[in-house]
Amino acid sequence: MTTALIRLHDRAIAPLNRADWLLPTLARLVFAGVLLAYFWASGLTKLGPGLLGLFQPSVGAYAQIFPRAMESAGYDISQFGLWHKLVVLAGTWAEFLLPLLILLGLMTRLAALGMIGFVLVQTLTDLVGHGALAHPETLGAWFDRIPDSPIMDQRALWLLVLMVLVIKGAGPLSLDRLFKR
Repeated sequence: MTTALIRLHDRAIAPLNRADWLLPTLARLVFAGVLLAYFWASGLTKLGPGLLGLFQPSVGAYAQIFPRAMESAGYDISQFGLWHKLVVLAGTWAEFLLPLLILLGLMTRLAALGMIGFVLVQTLTDLVGHGALAHPETLGAWFDRIPDSPIMDQRALWLLVLMVLVIKGAGPLSLDRLFKR
């Protein structure tokens, strides 16, 4: 009886063992449905006015990325140097480009790895720069039966989706696959 159940189970899940396309495709779909608009909306808040806004970040961009330094400088970006501007520009552009690459399935593994780095830096900035460490409800905790803290819970799931893409790639519906041929 037990052997028959095991064989039935094995036959039922056998198609899943051959569905290498499923996990990366679903990971990109979930990323697009859950995080794409989040990152693009965040990136839009960092753009300066007009077309040159791509190269002249807003005051809010500096405040989001360097919160303590901005407060110390009285929110005067003229007190910041080239290094700060380059960091803000890189962070702003990353919020648009990396999600777009994942959406298109172009250089997906590299883009997902970049997004992992971005999320880790974002989390560190939130914890230290914006003071989330002082707010346990925002920080959250694992294994606490409350699954919706913005830091520990949500970002762990974000990183899981991104790790699937780093490990598995973009899947068949991607520019990566098209260019590979």
